Amino acid sequence: MKEKLIDLFEYTYHFNNEMIKIISKHKDVLDERTVSLINHTLNAQQIWNARISGQTTFEVWQINPFESLEEINHQNFLKSIDIVQNSDLDERVEYRNSRGTKFENSIFDMLFHAVNHSTYHRGQINSLLKQNNIQPVMTDYIFYKR
Repeated sequence: MKEKLIDLFEYTYHFNNEMIKIISKHKDVLDERTVSLINHTLNAQQIWNARISGQTTFEVWQINPFESLEEINHQNFLKSIDIVQNSDLDERVEYRNSRGTKFENSIFDMLFHAVNHSTYHRGQINSLLKQNNIQPVMTDYIFYKR
């Protein structure tokens, strides 16, 4: 299971970087929603990593300096891999969501959610790219594995 999670985080890291590149290339024609979504995508992975490791989290919708997004994505990737390699994935972690409500989930569920969440928002970004007549990034997992 750990190997598969690592593979999914490699996939996430790769396509988050591809999204950052295409947004950077077309920043002049894309609206704030696109920039907000790529930030949110990266912020959410940082938040889930921080919840698991007991560190300070980003804000859900904070806007980071655009030039820092690749580094944030890289740090998220390294932290996620570290958690996968050095944690009992069945361990349950208690945390509070952005509204302050307390929850408890397994580390595996939290990490899998982070991957799935990123996929969802990359799809939204692709829709916004299409609306602006920009060729979307083919982010399907199967294309990555080919």
